[in-house]
Amino acid sequence: MADKLKHLRIYFVTWNVATKHPEQNLHQLVDLTHSTSSRTLPDFYFIGLQEVKAQPQNMVLEMFFEDPWTKSFREILKKYDYVKIRSQRLQGLVLNGFCLRKHIEHLRLIEAQYTRTGFKGMWGNKGAVSIRLNIYGVSMCIVNTHLTPHDHLLADRIMDYNTILTNHSFTCADTSKILYHDYVFWIGDLNFRLNGENLTATDIDVLVKKNELKCLLEKDQLKMVMQNGDAFAELNENAITFPPTYKYEFASQEFDLKRRPSWTDRILYKVNADVYDDVKLNATQCNYRSHSNYIQSDHKPVTGEFDIIIRPGVEDHGVEFQPISEWFIDEENSVSYKLLGDARPSSGDWIGLFHNEFSSLDEYIVYEYVGQGQTLPTSFEPNAITERIYFSGLALRSPGMYRLVYVAQRQGNLIGIFGVSPPFPGHHRPT
Repeated sequence: MADKLKHLRIYFVTWNVATKHPEQNLHQLVDLTHSTSSRTLPDFYFIGLQEVKAQPQNMVLEMFFEDPWTKSFREILKKYDYVKIRSQRLQGLVLNGFCLRKHIEHLRLIEAQYTRTGFKGMWGNKGAVSIRLNIYGVSMCIVNTHLTPHDHLLADRIMDYNTILTNHSFTCADTSKILYHDYVFWIGDLNFRLNGENLTATDIDVLVKKNELKCLLEKDQLKMVMQNGDAFAELNENAITFPPTYKYEFASQEFDLKRRPSWTDRILYKVNADVYDDVKLNATQCNYRSHSNYIQSDHKPVTGEFDIIIRPGVEDHGVEFQPISEWFIDEENSVSYKLLGDARPSSGDWIGLFHNEFSSLDEYIVYEYVGQGQTLPTSFEPNAITERIYFSGLALRSPGMYRLVYVAQRQGNLIGIFGVSPPFPGHHRPT
């Protein structure tokens, strides 16, 4: 696939959900309301939420179970063959990454991080969560942030940004910092407001209703700090053509004029275009819009869709599972697999048993570490390693269709999804 594919389409959602549970239908928000025959499905979705309800009892539960928003988006996306590849949470901040199933064997170096900025870095009510990964020879970092609020605390928002850049680190040597990645997408409730003490909430409301957005955007604090180099100067933003996204009356499309309306919810991006000899990288934004029909929060959600150039011809070395005709319930079962190219097993690698249509990499039924396998000799391919791994009779407990997934880990870090087996049946042995 990598020698044919030249770009990926990535869809972003950012929404401050104001501690509410999902109430409205989310299909329109992810643009999956129409027949897929007339819609090119995005290769990835990254959904960043702020103010997801984060009471202490909820946080304990969500160490083991998904929050309602993540579950709702996953239930929609799995119908279109998306798999959740990673989630990261910091109190009310949540970032979820999904990709089409056909891409998961090409995921490498997936890592998630967070940075607290609330109360001078001691509390996670404000801050950043991120997911970084490599795919088809390029690196991406997606950052979801919730920065300091209120009109007069511009200096605090600038400090938040610089704290996140300084403190946010990854284990990948070449991309240890956010801005080192080939592609950076920075989304969230950035909380920048409009300058001008004489510009009242009513004034803004009148100008918005006249569609005179340009004069308001000239007072946008985020654009100002980007221009003068105080914060976000390294990133770009496409033209805004939608009304301010905050603050609305709940269950309404009218502004709550207790606050001055502003564009708090944004999607920014950066491309390091000239890092490779074989291709010039580029990100083309297809759309940038808000969704006024979502009324359960005092913020409107914002979405953006990008086409990014990847590196065709970059080969991913991984695992090829040998065909499995069937597995039997309550019996020991095994599979042989071949490590291709320079792929090598490690003691942290494991193979998980999944239902055929799994929708999250967390949904394994059981797993076995590859160190428990047996290496088989290969005379026909001297550069390949073939191994067999055994699963106990307790692994398969009910009839159905299953898959095996090879997950490569080194020192607790996810190196990649090296391979996925074709589906196979599991059932009782005929008597």
